Amino acid sequence: MKCEHCTRKECSKKTKTDDQENVSADAPSPAQENGEKGEFHKLADARIFLSDCLACDSCVTAEEGVQLSQQNAKDFFRVLNLNKKCDTSKHKVLVVSVCPQSLPYFAAKFNVSVTDASRRLCGFLKSLGVHYVFDTRIAADFSILESQKEFVRRYRQHSEEERTLPMLTSACPGWVRYAERVLGRPVTAHLCTAKSPQQVMGSLVKDYFARQQNLSPEKIFHVIVAPCYDKKLEALQEGFPPALYGSRGADCVLTSGEIAQIMEQGDLSVKDAAVDTLFGDLKEDKVMRHDGASSDGHLAHIFRHAAKELFNEDVEEVTYRALRNKDFQEVTLEKNGEVVLRFAAAYGFRNIQNMILKLKKGKFPYHFVEVLACAGGCLNGRGQAQTPDGHADKALLRQMEGIYADIPVRRPESSAHVQELYQEWLEGINSPKAREVLHTTYQSQERGAHGLDIKW
Repeated sequence: MKCEHCTRKECSKKTKTDDQENVSADAPSPAQENGEKGEFHKLADARIFLSDCLACDSCVTAEEGVQLSQQNAKDFFRVLNLNKKCDTSKHKVLVVSVCPQSLPYFAAKFNVSVTDASRRLCGFLKSLGVHYVFDTRIAADFSILESQKEFVRRYRQHSEEERTLPMLTSACPGWVRYAERVLGRPVTAHLCTAKSPQQVMGSLVKDYFARQQNLSPEKIFHVIVAPCYDKKLEALQEGFPPALYGSRGADCVLTSGEIAQIMEQGDLSVKDAAVDTLFGDLKEDKVMRHDGASSDGHLAHIFRHAAKELFNEDVEEVTYRALRNKDFQEVTLEKNGEVVLRFAAAYGFRNIQNMILKLKKGKFPYHFVEVLACAGGCLNGRGQAQTPDGHADKALLRQMEGIYADIPVRRPESSAHVQELYQEWLEGINSPKAREVLHTTYQSQERGAHGLDIKW
């Protein structure tokens, strides 16, 4: 079984009918090697299927396949079990970071408010032996703020000779992987260089938090709870600062569905707990989100910032207009009867394909596009809100969308903690360290001698 862009005779990904023993027959999990089963050893191994992600063209190497097969609940409980043994030299500080788009799933799943869902999840994880539970929203703050500055710079630099626009978001790992492995340099040149929230969170935990706790990065086992499987692929990528050499930012990614399965087999009567912060004993008192219907809201925040910075226009309400379908929408800013900013949101493979086709033909009029691999956005990630037969649970998804929409919005510029971290951790907003820690480069194959001929 292959996806339409695969150039190999056999796709390196497994299908849902593959025997479990074929997934990692040559590479047993660390838990198996140590003879440890853990409390939830009967949980099914999580695997990435062709229908689960957009990253294709033989994107999963044999080595990555082995590593992906180990990113499951068994690996999580392996560390928990090691921490219970007498040999303290093998103990790890266990940190779990939860994506905001996962919380509506837990709220809908357990029929509680999103705040109660956050506290219940945190309390349950700590009852297992997790030391700290963080919200990745602060990492998304950095990603959005850096993207805002980059867009303004690209807009000002764009010309017939130097085509720096459109800027395409880089927060979705499935889309980025697809751009790197399939589309190549003509498209990756337009990817925003700001790191994704998951990548930034890895640096925050393994660098800043590790320093605060006087720990080496290797002594921290960092787990990300996310709505999609592509986050597992993202965790395998390199590109972290030299200070993190030898240690990935995220050691394991578990989907919301995997965590829910663990919770359903565990004791949900544990005491609720407030989510931790990176700042000592301070706790997260309420659940907040960014201004996106089902994502981290890069489009809305960058649009407002650009309108103010470039045209001195204050935009309170960002108005979306659906075009081809509900997953391709545009936002525009007009001044003196002329459209000066034209943004778009393109979700799902079909819309991405149409976008790329128009880019190549030079008929793409947008300055900025928020690109997400999953149709419906991050809330509809294949790691949550799925029926037993693998289809989207539309009723549950509608409930999750309502829950997410009701979460109060907080703009990244308003976070005093982010400003504090820019100074204390990154040595200034535009410092070389900020550039090194918060930005990345892309590996891509050359797809033709010329770049995209985009007409405005």
